[in-house]
Amino acid sequence: MTGTSVNTAQDGQANGALAPFASRNFMVLWIATVMSNVGTWMHDVSAGWLMTSLSPSPLFVALVQTATTLPIFLFALPAGALADIVNKRKVLVGVQLVMAGTALTLGYVVYHGNATPTLLLLFTFMLGIGTAFAAPAWQAIVPGLVPRNTLQQAVAINSVGINISRAIGPALGGFIIGYSIALPFLINGLSFLLVVCALLWWRPSAAPPRLLPAENLFGALKAGVRYTLHSDPLKATLARALSFFLFASAYWALLPLIARNLLNGDAALYGLMMAAVGVGAVSSAFILPQLKKRFGADTLVAIGSVGTALCMLALASAYSQVLAIVSCFFAGACWIAVLTSLNVSAQVALPEWVRARGLAVFITVMFGSMSLGSLFWGQLSSVFGISNALFCAAAALVLIIPLTWRFKLQMGASMDLSPSMHWPQPIVEVDIEQDRGPVMITLEYFVNSDDKQAFYLAATRLKAQRYRDGAYTWGLFEDTAKPGRYIEYFMVESWLEHLRQHERVTHADADVQDIVLSYHQGPKPVVEHYIAASHAKHEGKK
Repeated sequence: MTGTSVNTAQDGQANGALAPFASRNFMVLWIATVMSNVGTWMHDVSAGWLMTSLSPSPLFVALVQTATTLPIFLFALPAGALADIVNKRKVLVGVQLVMAGTALTLGYVVYHGNATPTLLLLFTFMLGIGTAFAAPAWQAIVPGLVPRNTLQQAVAINSVGINISRAIGPALGGFIIGYSIALPFLINGLSFLLVVCALLWWRPSAAPPRLLPAENLFGALKAGVRYTLHSDPLKATLARALSFFLFASAYWALLPLIARNLLNGDAALYGLMMAAVGVGAVSSAFILPQLKKRFGADTLVAIGSVGTALCMLALASAYSQVLAIVSCFFAGACWIAVLTSLNVSAQVALPEWVRARGLAVFITVMFGSMSLGSLFWGQLSSVFGISNALFCAAAALVLIIPLTWRFKLQMGASMDLSPSMHWPQPIVEVDIEQDRGPVMITLEYFVNSDDKQAFYLAATRLKAQRYRDGAYTWGLFEDTAKPGRYIEYFMVESWLEHLRQHERVTHADADVQDIVLSYHQGPKPVVEHYIAASHAKHEGKK
């Protein structure tokens, strides 16, 4: 779940699929997380199978998937905000310790025969909370550890690691269940401790010193949501993610019942089907760069969606266990093609200051749609049958493709979202308390009459930029007494928030600003700062 050090040499291997493995940090953390994910997949297959014994209701079996994914929907965003304002390594160590204790306790309960459907769902939900708090931090460290030109490889290798564990964990779990249903849970608890050891060994590069105070949690949450609402590349990615995971979640949620009810199989078959998904994902991961180069991210996601739909149709009408396993293999290949493309699209849409929060929004949408989908398809299968639910999900997955085609992926790949620091520091004549506000910033432009329309269109692109970086209102006005004289204004909550805007503005933002300035006549626009008057010693313009 991590990447190479920033000091890794960018040699001829930089564009190779295995380039991130040049870093020892990557190797150690990646191996540790793969082994931990083996334990997690053992837990998942054991939990799903245990629930079929405790309660064979399709709804309760599907609720295991819901209990896994719903916490991520509920808690990923505050977890992302936390990861952006505190040390990510400390967050990960603390979360892994809590998850270890939870998994070991569940193993103890199951071993002593005290497990109930409610207890199983409760412990699964608690582990889901841990995943929610760990996932944004894991994902956010990747771009800071690998060169930008190897980000695709790093994301793909992380996905490969997850799917290697998916190939091993379910099969191993299905085998171990035959000896003890509690043992996979205990092994999962120990696997979290392995990751803790790797994290304590890892020494990340020192973060640059903060020039401004860290955001508080509530303020960081608002900033993350605000950025998401005004980032077209991220919103397009979220739309495509929602349209895929909502329907593709059907076979994940119903797979235990497909194995037991449709195929009359046992835990070993279920484990093999889960393993086939992982093997398919691993097998396709190494050809993804070539596929993306040939088809592009948008077409690749569409192909993966159609492939997933075909696999669900095959599972719905499976007449043999071999056909079901083969279908799961291709479902895994399609899954990794879609997931990697969407993940990279989210990564390249985000600057560093809001990366964990933006990825948390992506994770929230992903797991929220899977949680809702699992609940819906589980209920639908209870009423109309497992096969009919899969038929409906497959049809919807194909029909949604043309409806979401206008949302293009990886639009941020061509944008430089590193800080530009090109805004000059505001001139003040008195000390200003950082929490004082609101603050209004104005810019004065003079535009020729022939350029008014082009200027307006360019200036409105600044609106999203101002909102993304902290503004809560924006406007553009023309002087009635001096046609061609425009005033742009935007307001932020406090002086500190405006200082943060200076740190957040990117090179891509600077490019937009340069286009606007190309229509301005005369010297640079006059920039003025106003702060809300409070009492006599603070009155006036600053």
